[in-house]
Amino acid sequence: MQDLERFVQLVLAGHKRSVARAISLVENEAPVKFPLLEALYPHAQKAYVLGITGSPGAGKSSLVDQLIAYLRSMSLRVGVLAVDPSSPYTGGALLGDRVRMIRHATDAGVYIRSMGTRGHLGGLSRASRDVLRILAAGGCDVILVETVGVGQSELDVMGIADTVAVVLHPGAGDVVQAFKAGIMEIADLYVVNKADLPGADKVVAEIREMLDVSKPHAPWRPPVVKTSSQEGSGIDALWQAALQHRDYLQRQGLWAARRREREAEEVMELARDLLVRDLTRRLRETAGSLPALREVREGLRDPYSAAREVAGRLLQQLEGRA
Repeated sequence: MQDLERFVQLVLAGHKRSVARAISLVENEAPVKFPLLEALYPHAQKAYVLGITGSPGAGKSSLVDQLIAYLRSMSLRVGVLAVDPSSPYTGGALLGDRVRMIRHATDAGVYIRSMGTRGHLGGLSRASRDVLRILAAGGCDVILVETVGVGQSELDVMGIADTVAVVLHPGAGDVVQAFKAGIMEIADLYVVNKADLPGADKVVAEIREMLDVSKPHAPWRPPVVKTSSQEGSGIDALWQAALQHRDYLQRQGLWAARRREREAEEVMELARDLLVRDLTRRLRETAGSLPALREVREGLRDPYSAAREVAGRLLQQLEGRA
């Protein structure tokens, strides 16, 4: 990209089209991805990231919509990363969440981005962390991350959010089963949404009973908040509970420590991805000259011993060039 420095300055100024372009470059693995993110990184440390997760149908999108309005009433700049299921045809986000937040589309203090999971387990796109940094560098004070809906293997919102709010609602089933599935364990706070419906108080009581058993002496006991997206009630209590958790992390020295640990783990993931990409390219370049592949195609050899031979040859080449 020509004039990267000028482009970075536009992103830092919160220019919406530049922020959008930066996110697209990162999602599409453009060659400028790493230089761009390296330039933005020092400016992306201050935003507070609140994860909103829970099963489909809990009202997460409507809750985020109400939360955006509440935060904007305090003049906070808000970023939203709404992770939708990917279209089976285009691979892009289905944009279901963004439709519910359309009233904020013209607000200069709000940036909403829908991303497809693109088949990535965990309920989050692979590029989520990079997008969060771009939004933070673009001037967002608070970034709301809404996941596609969690299951036992879909808990990686913990890896990018400072605070995780698990959203439940009356009629969703036994809270004990939710604990068994591992969903409840990731919560820093619980939100019982659709509190205008019958059974909300019962869900609150069940959560508190489970906390009495699972976290009787925990240094942080997740609060339980009732909200109603339909009536717009409980949003202030939700935000205050999130701030209490943020203050707890900062008092205990966990705020910076958690972020540093996540970034250290990210180094290993990024390095692995770079190595896999490079090795894949090398394999493709040499595929035509590998007798092991020809032997497998002709039915003369099993794929297991062939794979070991191919990997061994590639490692020998790399060691010889080192």
